[in-house]
Amino acid sequence: MKPSPSEIRDWLDQVPDPEIPVISVVDLGIVRDIRWDGDTLQVDVTPTYSGCPATRVISMDIETTLRDHGIDKLRIETRISPPWTTDWLSEKGRARLTEYGIAPPSPAGGPDACPRCGSAHVEKISQFGSTPCKAHWRCRDCLEPFDYFKCI
Repeated sequence: MKPSPSEIRDWLDQVPDPEIPVISVVDLGIVRDIRWDGDTLQVDVTPTYSGCPATRVISMDIETTLRDHGIDKLRIETRISPPWTTDWLSEKGRARLTEYGIAPPSPAGGPDACPRCGSAHVEKISQFGSTPCKAHWRCRDCLEPFDYFKCI
């Protein structure tokens, strides 16, 4: 009997993003669709941006997880339309980012608060952070630097 797409999504919720390992590829919102096409499982993945260097690693990690669960026939498709948006991040994913010390995206264009101490007194240091999807910020109260996951 074939596992349901819901069960498969639960398996993929254990696959960490290679750049931010505290968040899964499911919570990141890049696993767009899971469906059976006859006896072949198809998983559609939308990278966070078209040039994301982690896309190939993510596909390999998804394939490894599915094969470990007995899925022999599978197809992983990269879909760039519609483009990924930070709106696709789950609430669980946003909470995990904060716990890890990365401010989750905010529609206001900057973090609402420091992920370390919770202060709203923050300032942008650089539009460019440790990866292209993050900016570098600092808290003016605790003086700790932190990454902010940019709104896309």
